[in-house]
Amino acid sequence: MNITIENIILIGSILLLISIIAGKTSYRLGIPTLLLFLTIGMLAGSDGIGGIYFDNPQITQFIGIVSLNFILFSGGLDTRWKSVKPVLKEGIALSTAGVFLTAISLGYFVHFITGFSLNESLLLGAIVSSTDAAAVFSILRGKNLTLKKNLRPTLELESGSNDPMAYVLTIAFLSLVQEPEKDIFSIIPLFFLQMVIGGVSGFLFGKLSKIIINKIKLDFEGLYPVLTIALMFITFSATNAVEGNGFLAIYICSVYLGNQNLIYKKTIMRMFDGLAWLMQIVLFLTLGLLVFPTQIIPFMGVGLLISIFLILIARPFAVFISLLPFKMKLRRKFYISWVGLRGAVPIVFATYPLLAGIDKANTIFNIVFFVSLTSVLIQGTTLLIIAKWLNVGISKKDQPLSSADKLFAEHPKAIMKEIVIKENSTAAGLKIIDLNFPDNAIIAIIEREGKHLTPNGSTEIKANDKLVVLTDKTEVLNDVYAILETGKL
Repeated sequence: MNITIENIILIGSILLLISIIAGKTSYRLGIPTLLLFLTIGMLAGSDGIGGIYFDNPQITQFIGIVSLNFILFSGGLDTRWKSVKPVLKEGIALSTAGVFLTAISLGYFVHFITGFSLNESLLLGAIVSSTDAAAVFSILRGKNLTLKKNLRPTLELESGSNDPMAYVLTIAFLSLVQEPEKDIFSIIPLFFLQMVIGGVSGFLFGKLSKIIINKIKLDFEGLYPVLTIALMFITFSATNAVEGNGFLAIYICSVYLGNQNLIYKKTIMRMFDGLAWLMQIVLFLTLGLLVFPTQIIPFMGVGLLISIFLILIARPFAVFISLLPFKMKLRRKFYISWVGLRGAVPIVFATYPLLAGIDKANTIFNIVFFVSLTSVLIQGTTLLIIAKWLNVGISKKDQPLSSADKLFAEHPKAIMKEIVIKENSTAAGLKIIDLNFPDNAIIAIIEREGKHLTPNGSTEIKANDKLVVLTDKTEVLNDVYAILETGKL
């Protein structure tokens, strides 16, 4: 079946519906939902029962880049700086040195067992060198498991920030395949240029985005997520335009925004959470449609060898070497090694050789697809088992409540306090978003001239307002009083 304008919406919506329903079933059975989305795409493709012919790497790459924007941005918004800060050095080490060591070690192994040239082998190694943010975010957050210590923020920070390194290595080794006369050291300036510009622009766009979101006055709450989407794409494309790494920029931008006070922040985060899931489904369905399973069969043997080497040797080697400067228990390093999930990102990166038209492009794509498939199948289905075996996880029922959970739960220690804004209070005239309230305190209701208002971030505090403040700790009230009297803590 050929995809036409007349049937694309019907086919797409049916596949989307099937994926959502199947995803609910797969969660109960312990099968990663992303693997199911990929399988549904393959079944709907030209080699499957659906018979849909789709062979367009350019469209797939476009869908992949757009989807990764949403997935990385949503993951960044959910990243709490307080949890990431203690493991920042470890995360950066894994997302840079770890990716590089994985690419190099796997590349030399591929060169040893195949007829690939060294540059072609290193290109394949670079493509599968990063852990997949979509796979890690969805599986870690979907499992009924809480990891001990700082394991989860370490893994999420790594998966969210290591795609830029893999992208730079992929582009660099692809250029070496196309121009063999180039020296391998010529890629070093490209790496530093991409990373520095990407990091700086991500932070600057984050600060600019905060100002725009909080200062602009839109008539409808639903427009704020749309505004954020526009700012996300501007961050990505503008950074790429100045030779920076757009993926790194949007991740840093979103982490910054996620830890700031924003107007309608909950609405924005809920919207991006839903869009991230939609993009994951669309991306995996598209990748499933693109692949021809019959073309993968000849490469299953070498693909399995590469997968085993990647899972059992290359990934652990990269993790242990990268984390040498840090004190960390052996079992935690082993678990980080195991959560080296490959997923959509390597397959998207594998479209770059296809579009470049290099000789081994189809072979590389099929091998990468098989490696990603086996990674999600083997590692994704055993995260819970390995966590229990290594004793690095606790059940969700034993997880301590966060401040926000305590605040909104019916907890016997919850504290409610009525505070009247005085005439001379410098908080009068400020928006709630500008007060920098403590995370574990909220203004639930405002009584003004006999009327009760439900406030949001854009609500302006006025003299003689009576605020109903909720918190979970008595000492937090001292900070609240200080903020409301002086306008700042």
